[in-house]
Amino acid sequence: MASPASSAPGGVAVVGSGLIGRSWAMLFASAGFKVKLYDMEQRQVTYALDSIRKEMKLLEHSGSLKGSLGAKEQLSLISSCSDIREAVEGALHVQECVPEDLELKKQLFAQLDGIVGDQVVLSSSSSCLLPSRLFSGLVHVKQCLVAHPVNPPYYVPLVELVPHPETAPATVDRTYALMQKIGQSPVRLTKEVDGFALNRLQYAVIGEAWRLVEEGVVSPGDLDLVMSDGLGMRYAFTGPLETMHLNAEGMLSYCDRYSEGMKRVLKTFGPIPEFSGATAEKVHQAMCVKVPDDPERLAARREWRDRCLMRLARLKSQLQPQ
Repeated sequence: MASPASSAPGGVAVVGSGLIGRSWAMLFASAGFKVKLYDMEQRQVTYALDSIRKEMKLLEHSGSLKGSLGAKEQLSLISSCSDIREAVEGALHVQECVPEDLELKKQLFAQLDGIVGDQVVLSSSSSCLLPSRLFSGLVHVKQCLVAHPVNPPYYVPLVELVPHPETAPATVDRTYALMQKIGQSPVRLTKEVDGFALNRLQYAVIGEAWRLVEEGVVSPGDLDLVMSDGLGMRYAFTGPLETMHLNAEGMLSYCDRYSEGMKRVLKTFGPIPEFSGATAEKVHQAMCVKVPDDPERLAARREWRDRCLMRLARLKSQLQPQ
């Protein structure tokens, strides 16, 4: 019988071994891909592999490990690498996960552009940098796109695929299929837009949440409850458009009933907040009452969040409509 590594469906290079890079490596390995995890400093990759090993064992113990392979088999698919040429050799897909710095990413993609062949997809995990700024001028620009995950990617499956204006449709198709293969939920943006889709929606919610607190309409704690125990519960299963569709006799009925009220309320939205000053301090104090901002307790709360996300993901998979 072939070993997991020898029967793996292909090679993937993950460039950057921070939190996002580690999650990507785990996701690709869960689907049986050989993964080369690259970082400039070997000690960073060593630390990353140790973190992955611990997390996979915990996931396996709790029954939450993704894929059909055990933790030991998945770990055998991930190798460390401190030479970028070696990392991308034989790779079908390169997932960049370095810090969100435009010049740093541009330098990295220029370097990759001079190394890879014509069949490799070059993908960035950027959350907000436009592909036209990241990839313009590259020889292999047709092979480039942004594949923006949601933090933490192992527990939240959405991936936004954002093409450069010159990205080949086949590049998007290949990446879409790859994301599905590793259990993620890819969405296609047909053109680039500042903030992509997820952050535009997220910032719209954050902006109005901030205004409501700033104007004294609701406390920070109660504001969060509006989302966590209200909108967020149904948005975990149906998005805003399907919610509209279900909350009336279809979308046209909803628009007919509620469009005037929506337009009236939307016109009352205030200017973009500064996210500073007295309101920032008020929100900070309220959040620290709930979760003190020392590293240990923030980390514990993140772990709790991730466990919740795991259980929610499991529930959603069980409740898929027939």
